[in-house]
Amino acid sequence: MAIGLEKYDIKILLALLESIKGRKDFFRWLLDNGYPELAAFSNAIRGDIDAMKWLFKYKYEWLAILSNAIDGEEKARMWIAKAAAEVNIRFALACRKDEKAIEWLAKRDLKIFLMMAEEIYIVLDTQALENLSWYTMKFGQ
Repeated sequence: MAIGLEKYDIKILLALLESIKGRKDFFRWLLDNGYPELAAFSNAIRGDIDAMKWLFKYKYEWLAILSNAIDGEEKARMWIAKAAAEVNIRFALACRKDEKAIEWLAKRDLKIFLMMAEEIYIVLDTQALENLSWYTMKFGQ
């Protein structure tokens, strides 16, 4: 398969969306139905280091790099922009509320990417808030 989320059937992307939302039944469905890379990607987005390692080990490094691009890593964004279809870099930018990227996806009626970007933004925003909270502070570091 050529790299890029657009290569997956819409039904698979809908299952990925539900997995990103935290639905364990859809995560398990992805694992059991031939899409372990998307299950790992949904966890990598949430900061799961083991999922990132799995993606690299099993030759889905582009999904790990896409996760890093979503996190705002400039080298990852540059790599995705060159190596994958444009929808992937626009999606990564939309996950961070980039208005031009959101508009680009909307003009092309790529609703699934808009829905995934919105959900990922919520996940990342929640993680940022949790990391700033005093009660999550690690002692002894």
